[in-house]
Amino acid sequence: METQRASLALGRWPLWLLLLGLVVPSASAQALSYREAVLRAVNRLNEQSSEANLYRLLELDPLPKADEDPDTPKPVSFTVKETVCPRTSQQPPEQCDFKENGLVKQCVGTVTLDQSKDQFDINCNEIQSVNLFRWLRDLFRRGRRR
Repeated sequence: METQRASLALGRWPLWLLLLGLVVPSASAQALSYREAVLRAVNRLNEQSSEANLYRLLELDPLPKADEDPDTPKPVSFTVKETVCPRTSQQPPEQCDFKENGLVKQCVGTVTLDQSKDQFDINCNEIQSVNLFRWLRDLFRRGRRR
């Protein structure tokens, strides 16, 4: 009888561990990738914008150095371009075509990868030409290396 109880108790451990794993969310499940965090920031910028059309991610500079802590703000640099979709369309920007001769903006700031916090501090400025964009991007990269 005692052996049966011990065997039943041991047999339930996998079930308890499974339930515990479902209840306690893992840190990796709450962490966004660098790109996902930037896409969320672009979506929030679109929500807060007063402009007529949505913007979509055009180019994302790589993450400067790996920092494993999802709570630490990560520096970002990316460009967005105006799409043909009206801001009121409720369509995901990734499904919108870029507008021919649409406005292009250079954005810099920080994002966190912890999706429960969803924090970002981004400033975007319109750029006049692709050459100016490259100059600004290179300038920003040089500044981050110091």
